[in-house]
Amino acid sequence: MVKRREPTARQLRLAAELRRLREAAGFNSRQAAALLGVAPAQITHIESALAGVSEQRVRRLTSHYGCTDEEFVDALVAMATDRTQGWWEEFRGLLPTAFLDLSELEHHARFLRHVAILYVPGLLQTEDYSRAVFSSRLPELTAEEIDLRIRHRRRRQAFTIPYEAVIHEAALRIRVGDRATSRAQLERLLELSEAEHVTVRVIPFDLDGFARASSTMTYVGGPLARLDTVVRDALHGSVFIDSEAQLNTYRASFLTVEDASLDPGRSRDFIHSLTKEL
Repeated sequence: MVKRREPTARQLRLAAELRRLREAAGFNSRQAAALLGVAPAQITHIESALAGVSEQRVRRLTSHYGCTDEEFVDALVAMATDRTQGWWEEFRGLLPTAFLDLSELEHHARFLRHVAILYVPGLLQTEDYSRAVFSSRLPELTAEEIDLRIRHRRRRQAFTIPYEAVIHEAALRIRVGDRATSRAQLERLLELSEAEHVTVRVIPFDLDGFARASSTMTYVGGPLARLDTVVRDALHGSVFIDSEAQLNTYRASFLTVEDASLDPGRSRDFIHSLTKEL
């Protein structure tokens, strides 16, 4: 058995789900290994995503674990047997792994939701805006590193799944570049907000008593709700959150933020008024 050197976030998610099912069923690794007739080390490797697992073994394990959710099992099988070599592979070894994991996650998503506080969401950014954002990073990026990140972001922007962005007024007003860059970015938001699959909502400064949109998050809809993922930015890179309790919290948080924001029509009017100030 050849062990993986660097499992993807999707492979790690499959491993985590199999481990959760085993633990919920009350099996230890040795007992799970006996069900497959393999050494306990192989279960450890499967549950740490260092080794792949076949469709047959996924179905045997989930059956022994008492999982009767056929849709969920089918989704796990799809994750185990997927051999997609997506466009993001051209950036492997050139960009941090988190960039590739995010691209793969978005590729398999049913929908995307985003709460933005300080910056316009990456999927909606113009090239000049993205360049200004990446140029402000510490430690500083080289011109080549910035170009790679912009190329990668532009590829991600070719999404066609339902996407909803709730953007705080602060993100619309902060000038990450010059005045012309900010105006072009606002105009781009207005253009994208007219697309059938894109919804843009704004949280204005003058909303009384609102403190719930305190941080940025991306909510990624999986093939089933229990396979959703939340992506949070951290100093060391993106953090992928998938525990049921935390997913429930973030679902509720997004709905609260969404309810408090302006509707799409009023949001477009709000953004249009900001363009007149530049």
